[in-house]
This record gives sequence, structure tokens and C-alpha cells, in this order.
Amino acid sequence: MVFEAILIVATLACTLVAGFLLAFAIVVMPGLRNLDDAGFLRAFQVMDRVIQDRQPVFILMWVGSLVSLVVAAGLGLRQLEGAWRLLVAGLAVAALLGVHLPTVVVNIPLNDRLQALRVEDLGADALRSARMGFEDRWNRWNRVRTVVAGLVSLLLIVTVWGA
Repeated sequence: MVFEAILIVATLACTLVAGFLLAFAIVVMPGLRNLDDAGFLRAFQVMDRVIQDRQPVFILMWVGSLVSLVVAAGLGLRQLEGAWRLLVAGLAVAALLGVHLPTVVVNIPLNDRLQALRVEDLGADALRSARMGFEDRWNRWNRVRTVVAGLVSLLLIVTVWGA
């Protein structure tokens, strides 16, 4: 009973993370793309500041997705058999390596570098350079995170139904 409850919590949290990443991939970043360089950089700074100020619901969702999935995988290793056991453990590894690691290694450092800019003090060339050093790489890794998070979520739903 505890395993099933934690698996459901992990599934919900991972699905929320996948939706958050998807929203950035298909709505937020395409919308920001239409802004000039200063507007793009400033808008991203403002949105990212909400997260960096430790917005509690976001932190609960983001950290909770990983913690609950790791706990579910640990319990699943003891309670599940065969392919289900491997699937739950593999999903925890996939989320760690495909969602959370790129976030820490790529996206957060890019966000931090962007946060350090004083957009209002930069000239046109510096604004363009800052955007070019950020936007494509951030979007590329967000697409990776989105695909992995979506697959993890989908397979967790299958696991909840089948395990």
C-alpha cells in the first residue's frame, strides 16, 4: 500500500514537471523568441527570478518528483518482480540523468549567467551576444528534458496501471 501511494505521488509530480517543461518548450520560449534582445533577456530574468526565489510550490513539485521517484524505485526493487522492477528503477535513473542532471549542469548555470546581467547597461552587441550564448543551448537542453520527462511520466502511468 505504501509503495502504491508513493508511486502515485511520483507519477503526479513527474507529470507536473513534464508539463512545466513542455509549457516552456511550446509556449514560453516561442513567445519570448518574438521579443527584441533586451526584452527577451529581461523577461527570462523575471520569470527565472520566481524560481530562484524558491517558489514553494515549484520547489515541492521539482524536488518532490525526484525524491518520490527514487523512494518508489527503492521500494519497487523490493516489492516488484521482473520487468516492472527494472522499469521503475530505470525510470528513476532516466529522470535523474535526463531531467535533473541537465538542469543542474546546463540550464541552471545558463540561468545564473543570465541573472548576473544588468540588461539596462548593455549595448546592442552585448545584448545580442548574451542572447545568442543562452537561447539556443537552453532550448536544446530543455527539449531533451521535456522528452525524457514526458517518457518517464508516460511509463510511470503505465506502471501505476500494471504493477
